[in-house]
Amino acid sequence: MSSTATPPDGLWSVDEHLDDILATVKPLDPIELQLPDAQGCVLVEDVTVPVALPPFDNSSMDGYAVRVADVAGASEEFPAVLTVIGDVAAGSDGSLAVGPGEAARIMTGAPLPPGAEAVVPVEWTDGGTGQGAATGMRPAGEAPEDASGEVRVHRPAEAGAHVRERGSDVQAGDLALEAGTVLGPPQIALLAAIGRGTVQVRPRPRVVVLSTGSELVQPGEELAEGQIYDSNSFALSAAARDAGAIAYRVGAVTDDADTLRATVEDQLIRADLLVTTGGVSVGAYDVVKEALSAEGRVDFRKLAMQPGKPQGFGSVGPDHTPLLALPGNPVSSYVSFELFVRPAIRALMGLEDLHRPRVRARLTGRELSSPRGRRQFLRGRYDAEEGAVTPVGGSGSHLIAALAHADCLLVVPEDTTAVAVGEEVEVVLLG
Repeated sequence: MSSTATPPDGLWSVDEHLDDILATVKPLDPIELQLPDAQGCVLVEDVTVPVALPPFDNSSMDGYAVRVADVAGASEEFPAVLTVIGDVAAGSDGSLAVGPGEAARIMTGAPLPPGAEAVVPVEWTDGGTGQGAATGMRPAGEAPEDASGEVRVHRPAEAGAHVRERGSDVQAGDLALEAGTVLGPPQIALLAAIGRGTVQVRPRPRVVVLSTGSELVQPGEELAEGQIYDSNSFALSAAARDAGAIAYRVGAVTDDADTLRATVEDQLIRADLLVTTGGVSVGAYDVVKEALSAEGRVDFRKLAMQPGKPQGFGSVGPDHTPLLALPGNPVSSYVSFELFVRPAIRALMGLEDLHRPRVRARLTGRELSSPRGRRQFLRGRYDAEEGAVTPVGGSGSHLIAALAHADCLLVVPEDTTAVAVGEEVEVVLLG
């Protein structure tokens, strides 16, 4: 049940409804996950670096590990001639040491041998003589053989040339990642590189999306008279994934209260949040309202907004799983998702930034009209370079094609009935 009293005029504002949702929805409890399963989750611990990265000086090139003094003044005309004492491959144990007048053939990522101060790329040499002289490098993975011979170096090298110094990425004790970080591929890579196999995170919320309506048919099936394809469950499950959730799409439920109640009960086992579309108005077949309002924990209300006036919010099941009931018109359901469901998902994730970015932009294309007392959300395209926004399509809540070509929502406040071309409007960026 809602935590806020119904407004005197019977209409909730957009902000009141959202505040009611966010006051109820709490972050999910942290769990320990393996790295592959932690992608997209929010870190709940500061992670410090246990070992320096890289953990040892290593070569950034295929070439030769040398002493700086031995290649000083080297040129094409007067190359430095060094004795090749062996190979150093990635994973070598450092048993080879480079002395005066010597060089070790070294592969990318291999540890710099004791005595060496720099790496000269193979392109700066004649490729060496003896084993591997044809190319100067042994094929990857091939076991080292007798690498005796000579190499002529045609250019000098400074100390540290082509060497990745120990700790040049991060030092032991550094803060690797802060609590609150969303773990994407780069963050997963860093955790693996410092040896973390598991992390404490808030899991991605499991969101179950279901549409209601006996007229709904799944895409790919034949339409009979009076039927339409179910687009809402596809749109909202995609939107839930985009928000960071694990989404489960349930096929359309017919207009029967008992069937809907049974479906909701069946889905509770895999839901941190339930989202329904359709059946929330005052019609004879508004099944969601009929099925769920009887439980006393789902409140159906009218909002001072367009589209999306009818909304429902509450909880169901023994664990009081949050449920948001959205209107059935495609544009209404999508706008409602962006305004209410997306912030709820991000609150479950434990994120601080719950909302889409908003900017001010100059209106182009045509003037806007809006009913007094309603906050209107219109589809548009935003031009960042020009700081301008252009409406796309009309205000009808069934216009899916216009929605598909929009990348933002234009917001017309409750006390504004018209916006002229050239005036500024608030824009919610969707991309």
